[in-house]
Amino acid sequence: MRLFVACFLIILATAATAQAHGAPSNPPSRAYLCAPDQPSSATDACKAAAAWGLPAKQWDNIRRPNIAGRDRQLIPDGKLCSAGIPAYQGLDQPREDWPTTQLKNQFRYVSTIPHRGTFRFFVTKDGYDPTKPLKWEGLDEFQVVKDPKLVNGAYTFDLKLPQDKSGRHLIYTVWQNSDTVDTYYSCTDVIIGATAKTAGTSNSLRLPLSIGVAVLAFAAMLIGIHLSRRRIL
Repeated sequence: MRLFVACFLIILATAATAQAHGAPSNPPSRAYLCAPDQPSSATDACKAAAAWGLPAKQWDNIRRPNIAGRDRQLIPDGKLCSAGIPAYQGLDQPREDWPTTQLKNQFRYVSTIPHRGTFRFFVTKDGYDPTKPLKWEGLDEFQVVKDPKLVNGAYTFDLKLPQDKSGRHLIYTVWQNSDTVDTYYSCTDVIIGATAKTAGTSNSLRLPLSIGVAVLAFAAMLIGIHLSRRRIL
């Protein structure tokens, strides 16, 4: 029994290390939508992103160390969605067929590891064209939230968008940790204030099975086997 508990603790420790950190899930970010177990991963946009560069299983790990609030200086125009990380450059591809989601007032950000920090939300200016590279000058910051509480594995926000926003836009999320040196970046394609049918809606999505979650699932299976054997004995 002691050996079993020791093994289980090792598994938990491995899971914590294997997990990444977070990304918008509702409405979902481009990386979340293109995770390999999502239906939207079969879209042309996600296939093209994978061809250009996208470690799809690490959908929650678009992070840069030591940015310290210098986002505009260190994240170049045209590379905002990848945060300038070559491995994620597929997310920067300008194209009109990125799956979009109807934007509700509530915004959910899944976190596989909780952190303290500040979320900053940006929205594209009127006249946004998804076929052109995303630039800082094309974004307006509209909301800042500091140290929200993690509830049921996610941070939830009530977005306060400018009232005149409508149609197709992109929400750019910056999560600057205060308990680590990392900052996380996400691009989310949305439809604001319209009822047209959109692709990649949250109803058709499921939480991607990250490496850490898979390890925890395996650990749970081991516990079940152990308990079953005890009942038999």
